[in-house]
Amino acid sequence: MYRFQRNHLVVGTVVALFVNAAVWPLTANDDKSSAKLDADQIGKSAGGTAMTTPDGVVKVSWPRADLPVRVDGLKMPPFMGLTSWAAFAPGGAEEAMLMGDLVLFQDEVNPAMETAFASGINVTALHNHFFFDEPKVFFMHIGGEGKADKLASGVHAVLDRVRQVRAAAPKVGTSFAGATLPDKSSLTAAPLTSILGGKPAEKDGMVKYTIGRTVKMPCGCEVGKEMGVNTWAAFYGSDDNALVDGDFATVAGELQPVLRALRGNGINIVAIHSHMEGESPHIIFLHYWGRGPNSARR
Repeated sequence: MYRFQRNHLVVGTVVALFVNAAVWPLTANDDKSSAKLDADQIGKSAGGTAMTTPDGVVKVSWPRADLPVRVDGLKMPPFMGLTSWAAFAPGGAEEAMLMGDLVLFQDEVNPAMETAFASGINVTALHNHFFFDEPKVFFMHIGGEGKADKLASGVHAVLDRVRQVRAAAPKVGTSFAGATLPDKSSLTAAPLTSILGGKPAEKDGMVKYTIGRTVKMPCGCEVGKEMGVNTWAAFYGSDDNALVDGDFATVAGELQPVLRALRGNGINIVAIHSHMEGESPHIIFLHYWGRGPNSARR
């Protein structure tokens, strides 16, 4: 009896939230462009079957069924949230606007991201949707503006790159490439400081640099570095075999250049998300992980 009541409560809560969410679109801008996109051409360029929704959005989806995924013991059907998609709407200054969400495994994320950048597509978020998933699944949100055919072709290129990764390694990778790191860190801080500047924190052979930013919260309070609004980089290892991990705090207009700079230097992006709500300016945080000699991590 308790199990029934508990499950009923959980389902009822989800239903209530879902029903309440139905009012949210009423606050959105209802202006619609009279332009229509060519669904057949978009589908052909994107490499899938396109459908046009009643409000003129062209959507293409790709169920992720090439590898089985279990979540909390359940073999997940793609219908339950394991489907990549890309949606195209008539744009303002540009012909079309793209938004989408790609279902990726860990070793696919950064190759897919590189291909997105090369295709003129932005990456706007990277995070998980599940706990206890095997293999781990990540979701990379994409966006862009331009010619519909070019955007669709870019999405196709990203998905082709993912397929190449899986064809080369049918089993999902479990680590980044690189030599085994030493058990104890013994970095020399001076060469890093000459590149990054500032005064680092040092502990047990590790070196960490932190740069603060300031935002205003809804309470009117200003918060900054010590409240978590900061960019940081921490280094571990030896001078010729090190890793760097950290977090960039970016404001509007900074996220895409920072992502491209990191990927251009072989540093892996592992998450893109927000940490706060209601701050001004809005901050998007990106987390990264890189391997190599310290002098190469600039």
